[in-house]
Amino acid sequence: MSQVVGIIGASDNPDRYAFLAAESLKCKGFEILLINPYKKNILGKPCYTNLLEAPLRAETVTVYVNSERFKGHLKSIIELKPSRIIFNPGTESPECYSTLQENGIQVVEDCTLVMLDSDNFKTN
Repeated sequence: MSQVVGIIGASDNPDRYAFLAAESLKCKGFEILLINPYKKNILGKPCYTNLLEAPLRAETVTVYVNSERFKGHLKSIIELKPSRIIFNPGTESPECYSTLQENGIQVVEDCTLVMLDSDNFKTN
């Protein structure tokens, strides 16, 4: 089974980095869980309100929402316990980092698209 990646702030707008990341992850064989409470599906995949609603457990979560919106997902992320969370440029939430790390979640500030292009995305 391929690595499962949750995308908080998934978008159906092809000009948005969240869309490009979802498309790239899907093309590279990752299973994507799209988190967007305002959409039914994106790229032929269903959207969920939060990660706990999704049928699979995300091993990695990549963030495309601002820090205020992210805080609404913090509880579900801690409950889910992904191995890492990637804060893309502009989504950094330093006030949440210690809580995430205390719960065994690796915090990464990086760009998912750059990580994918440089083959630095996989954790194992």
